[in-house]
Amino acid sequence: MTEIVNLSISQTAASELSRQASFGGSPGEMSIALISDEEGWMHIKLKPGTFNGSPISRTEGITLYADTKKFSLLKDLKLDYYSDLSGGGFLISTPKNAKRCACGSGFKLL
Repeated sequence: MTEIVNLSISQTAASELSRQASFGGSPGEMSIALISDEEGWMHIKLKPGTFNGSPISRTEGITLYADTKKFSLLKDLKLDYYSDLSGGGFLISTPKNAKRCACGSGFKLL
């Protein structure tokens, strides 16, 4: 049985994902990974391509892929993108029973 992830992608995030996918040589395909550090914080890492992942979301011409082992952590979250004069970055909502990282691109399960 395939788990439904329902990770939502904001319009600004979809635009930036599309730009990065095209620039990275994989138009329309991006992957998201959760990278754990030694203190238990998990941060998102986005890169062009599928990296043998399965699709978890599709919007605005971009398909986002992830490792199926991480589906439960990404379920029902939202990916957003911000930009300002100093740069920009992706933000992810915090899952239930987790603490949000100050940077907005990660969380720690409680």
